[in-house]
Amino acid sequence: MRLTGVSPESGGTGLSVQTTLPNPSTRPGLRLPGRVTLAAGPEDVLVRHIRLGLVTTVEPDDPAAARRLVQFHHLPIAGRFVVPAGRRRAVDFAFPLPWETPVTTFGGVPLLSLRMGLRTEVSLDPDLDQGAMVPVFVHPLPTQQHVLAALDTLGFMIRQSGLQEGGLPGVEHTLPLHQRWGYWVGPLYAGPITELEVIFVTNSAGLEAILWMDRRLALAGITHQSISRFRVWHEDAGRRDWVATVDGWIRQAINRHAAAAAHADWSAQIAGSAHVSRHPDEPVRPGYGLGGTAGGAGVGGGSGGGDGT
Repeated sequence: MRLTGVSPESGGTGLSVQTTLPNPSTRPGLRLPGRVTLAAGPEDVLVRHIRLGLVTTVEPDDPAAARRLVQFHHLPIAGRFVVPAGRRRAVDFAFPLPWETPVTTFGGVPLLSLRMGLRTEVSLDPDLDQGAMVPVFVHPLPTQQHVLAALDTLGFMIRQSGLQEGGLPGVEHTLPLHQRWGYWVGPLYAGPITELEVIFVTNSAGLEAILWMDRRLALAGITHQSISRFRVWHEDAGRRDWVATVDGWIRQAINRHAAAAAHADWSAQIAGSAHVSRHPDEPVRPGYGLGGTAGGAGVGGGSGGGDGT
């Protein structure tokens, strides 16, 4: 599927901008190929630069504020040049997506609450910017896909997926936003918790899954939240029992959650699960975080195979 975004002619310059993506479907960490074509009118047009940016809508920190459009990642693809009168100029690009780029499509179906576009900004001399937008569909990485599929197998149901402005305390982020996956809790785990949110922090080496759990008793007005963190490496994706792994994460997180809320009458531990086919992996040794960047090996490399909290 080829998608094209075309801007209206810009003011009195007569310049039009067309952005084409041969395939608008991609994944975090990949390069998105495409072409920007500029067509001049009856006069030469001086272009100062061309810049591409990823744009989406996020929830602000203030819950009372409205959602707003944010450009969260941008790169220049061309510097100063002239488009001669009546001529065209094409600029090919391979736009790199950050490893933390939010996922907008799951199971081949776009997430209704999430939209993302690639915006083309053409800066003209002396002072005029002109942009065209093309939709982009971001699919999960294999490790993200495995975790999401395992949650489905374990009985969890997605209720929403949204983007939150800012980062999480104590969690290293490269983008000014993060994605939250909200779930209805599976029947096996519904006693100790009523809500589960999953947040992925990803780089070239691996994935950190943050499980945010809550237990609310509306009549008693009791609530308790807890956060657990687990790490896996991308290179282990094809060799791992993902249902057992994710079930192990959830049981460990629930037991920690229950221990933290031991004063409450409703706290309970999960001692076993019918879904576990082997013991959870050993934790990652202290200091083995995910510190790599796109194209790098990351701290700890890709040879580790464990989970951690």
